[in-house]
Amino acid sequence: MAAKQGMPASALRVLEEALGMDFTAAGDTAEAVAAEGAYYLEQVTITEASEDDYEYEEIPDDNFSIPEGEEDLAKAIQMVQEQATDTQILEQKTVLPSKQLIPEVIEDFLCNFLIKMGMTRTLDCFQSEWYELIQKGVTELRDTGNVPDVYTQNMLLENENKNLKKDLKCYKQAADKAREDLLKTQKERDFHRMHHKRIVQEKNKLINDLKGLKLHYASYEPTLRVLHEKHHTLLKQKMLTSLERDRAVGQVKRPSKISGLQATLKHMEIGHNYHASETRVPNSEKENAPEGPTQKGLREAREKNKCKTRIEDNKKDSEFPTDMQQNPNLYLCKENIGPAKFDYKLNNIFRLHELPVSCIIMHPRKDILVTCGEDRLWKLVGLPKGNVLLTGFGHTDWLSNCCFHPSGNKLATSSGDTTVKLWDLSKGNCILTFEGHSHAVWSCTWHSCGDFVASSSLDTTSKIWDVNSERCRYTLYGHTDSVNSIEFFPCSNTLLTGSADKSLSVWDARTGNCEQSLYGHMHSINDATFTPRGHMIASCDACGVTKLWDFRKLLPIVSIDIGPSPGNEVNFDSSGQVLAQASGSGVIHLLDLKSGQIHKLMGHESEAHTVVFSHDGQYLFSGGSDGTVRTWS
Repeated sequence: MAAKQGMPASALRVLEEALGMDFTAAGDTAEAVAAEGAYYLEQVTITEASEDDYEYEEIPDDNFSIPEGEEDLAKAIQMVQEQATDTQILEQKTVLPSKQLIPEVIEDFLCNFLIKMGMTRTLDCFQSEWYELIQKGVTELRDTGNVPDVYTQNMLLENENKNLKKDLKCYKQAADKAREDLLKTQKERDFHRMHHKRIVQEKNKLINDLKGLKLHYASYEPTLRVLHEKHHTLLKQKMLTSLERDRAVGQVKRPSKISGLQATLKHMEIGHNYHASETRVPNSEKENAPEGPTQKGLREAREKNKCKTRIEDNKKDSEFPTDMQQNPNLYLCKENIGPAKFDYKLNNIFRLHELPVSCIIMHPRKDILVTCGEDRLWKLVGLPKGNVLLTGFGHTDWLSNCCFHPSGNKLATSSGDTTVKLWDLSKGNCILTFEGHSHAVWSCTWHSCGDFVASSSLDTTSKIWDVNSERCRYTLYGHTDSVNSIEFFPCSNTLLTGSADKSLSVWDARTGNCEQSLYGHMHSINDATFTPRGHMIASCDACGVTKLWDFRKLLPIVSIDIGPSPGNEVNFDSSGQVLAQASGSGVIHLLDLKSGQIHKLMGHESEAHTVVFSHDGQYLFSGGSDGTVRTWS
């Protein structure tokens, strides 16, 4: 009987179940338990009696030696052959059926249990009493059955179950850790993906900015070339003038004449007009000598200054009209024009400028529009084909705004070069330039009488210019930041300005005084305009908020947030029922003033800067930062 230490803790329960069962219910055969911790004894029946009732088996002798006295060659050969045959059989490694293991009997199970538990005294008592009963014949071995293998299997399964639970716990911990690592990896992946998209967007923006800068730089090259040529021309003229001066000084002998000529040249260099005193030379030949270039230039300059002085004396300041004509749009808007139009579709795209379009205006009487761009050009465009009829050159920096004369034959433009220029559209040339602002001019507007032009600037001021006297009549002070828009009230002497200080101001153009200020915007105001009837004001700011104001009561009516993209410009249609807003997101928003609904026109690939309606309201024109003008119908 064999035993092994380290019996599991559940063995005591198995023993109790085994003692209280009917052992005859065990099966005839069962699978042997081959795992570690199982023990069994094999019962051997002795058939022949002996003195101690045991018979010992003989161990076969593997020595194939031939017994003495029986030495024979034939038998020796036969034994060698048999030995070779046995060797071949062993080399073939014949697999014999495994012997079925016999389960433990009850007494062996109990003995093994007591040995495992270290209960030696109990084991001695059990063996002495058990075998005593067997000797007396009270108990027979065949009456006792075998220990059912289900218990040993249960023990093994229980141990295996514990091991599997431990493995499962480890696997769960590993799975939780892997899940955390997966979530962390997914977050890092999303972060890097967003970072990559942002980098791509910034890269595309930088590429577009670089292209724009290249175009802007290319536009400077012709100007630099012209300035370089002018510089060389002036150097040549300066050299010739110096030679003429030296020649004249050499010809004059008297000191008085030398001093007079030197004083004349000195005043010419300073830029003042000087009437040189006549000095007679006794030599008759010099009196009859031809006039030199210096003397000729002095004479022409004196005549020119005399003419200019006479012209300035004839110029007088214009008078602001007192009896203004009635606004023609008052009756035009009362007519039943029909329902407002909102179903505009992109009809055509005109690429007119190399740089962003800053302004579009319609001719007051004809199907012609004017566009201004940051490429320092304005263009007169015919409709509906979009052919360029006239191009205006003259500004030295980007154009910000333009406005038609009420008659339609003149144009006023404002620019980043701090000037306002007036143009004759019949000839296409500049007829007047107003200079006085210290920073870029954002906007300009024409009085309905045609004698005054107003401008607003980055220098926080606005100016009213007299076209006839060619001077600034009033400078409007009051805003604390850039004045971004200016507009005359229809057929009146009232001005409206919108500023980056978040306020609107109403001014009297006759006195240059601020009559009223409107507050309500939370961000810089980019544009403000009147309805055709003049009873309402619309304004938009840098965060896309558009406000409507009652001009008669000077109170806000409604505020519409179309942000977060900035609103660059607002304009009403001829009926005053629809308000269009050009947004920094490239969307044109159409606001129905009756229902309050907002309609969107999608078509610009980049920022939309300006928007205007045609006179009949059937067409809409918008300009973008890509240099194109888009037609909607």
